[in-house]
Amino acid sequence: ASSQASTRRRKVWLRRTHPTGTREMATAARSSGSTALRPQEGGIPFSFDFNAFRSRLRHPVLGTRADESKEPQSLVRAQREKIKEMMQFAWRSYRLYAMGKNELRPLTKDGYEGNMFGGLSGATIIDSLDTLYLMELQEEFQEAKAWVEENFHLNVSGEASLFEVNIRYIGGLLSAFYLTGEEVFRVKAIKLGEKLLPAFNTPTGIPKGVVNFKSGSNRSWGWAMAGSSSILAEFGSLHLEFLHLTELSGNQVFAEKVRNIRKVLRKINKPFGLYPNFLSPVSGNWMQHHVSVGGLGDSFYEYLIKSWLMSAKTDVEAKDMYYEALEAIETYLVNVSPGGLTYIAEWRGGILDHKMGHLACFSGGMIALGAEDAKEEKRAHYRELAAQITKTCHESYARSDTKLGPEAFWFNSGREAVATQLSESYYILRPEVVESYMYLWRQTHDPIYREWGWEVVLALEKYC
Repeated sequence: ASSQASTRRRKVWLRRTHPTGTREMATAARSSGSTALRPQEGGIPFSFDFNAFRSRLRHPVLGTRADESKEPQSLVRAQREKIKEMMQFAWRSYRLYAMGKNELRPLTKDGYEGNMFGGLSGATIIDSLDTLYLMELQEEFQEAKAWVEENFHLNVSGEASLFEVNIRYIGGLLSAFYLTGEEVFRVKAIKLGEKLLPAFNTPTGIPKGVVNFKSGSNRSWGWAMAGSSSILAEFGSLHLEFLHLTELSGNQVFAEKVRNIRKVLRKINKPFGLYPNFLSPVSGNWMQHHVSVGGLGDSFYEYLIKSWLMSAKTDVEAKDMYYEALEAIETYLVNVSPGGLTYIAEWRGGILDHKMGHLACFSGGMIALGAEDAKEEKRAHYRELAAQITKTCHESYARSDTKLGPEAFWFNSGREAVATQLSESYYILRPEVVESYMYLWRQTHDPIYREWGWEVVLALEKYC
């Protein structure tokens, strides 16, 4: 009965965001100066009332609020301007040397396509859309948008990572649409979503990691249990984008795909309530008992709590799955080092690796984000846990020579929060630690998180 009720609530939420008719929409669009609702050639006809959506936002998308900080505004403003300048520097260099390519190689000063995206181009542009818009870099945003309109072609025929195309291209396009209401972003996101659907043609409906855009065939990554497994973080990090593809297209197929993934995960037996990282898309069984909140597992958990929040708190299934998983993680993976640092270890069939990957450092922010809707007696506890994990991740930066944290850090034999081997002593512009600073700043307004963030800015400027 409760799942029926939640389905009913979800339908109500979906209905609430739909418009009453094209005339009202056109009037609203004209009065707000929005071009969102212009039907485009080759467009995907479906009415989503962008103005109604926009009117329900808690805060304005652009600009700052006067009460945002007790700190001297001049300092914050100067720091903000510095970061905008860094973004402009990165954008100009990309535009100069690699415009339209997936990434810029800074040493050779040329563009690189890679083989992750099946022939799609412009990953950096689509990644940058929301940042350029929020930083009010209007000229650069218009440039990026024009590239998407004129040069972002979907008629490609290579092999693509389902996960990477989803989080980077579809996620980037959806963010840009929800910020601006520009129809081009909605249409391209939906068409790209359709190109990913063949990945789900498996006996269980758990998608394989690689989809061939030309033939529609799919396969698992060769390195994932000898090509027999799908990866928790990959098939578990689809539901935010896919639920919104249904929301913006009216096509239920996207939402059905992710509901089926959840159904499989609800039903399967989980060791101690934990979710291992490798699952067979053929048999629906776990392929080994390796559990990580870092790479291979990470964003599955993040997407659960965010699905709950983005559904206007109607997606009770996502909420329940998140808090149950968090409880198991805390019981079996969370440790405190002899030096007093709280960390999340990795679990291999009951034996712990006392290390944390940089990727796992998003979890401080996630736990802070989820604290608000936890059972009342756990809220303060989760806030404290989030702060402690984030502090540990800060230590991994503070204890390195460059003040940039390593790819992985260990807690053993008197050495804590440091990389212990060369193969983990590198930094590849990962955002997870700063992401947790941001969530904790938003929740607590403790100035320490801005200070820690600024340390990273200085280190990036110096070494990157």
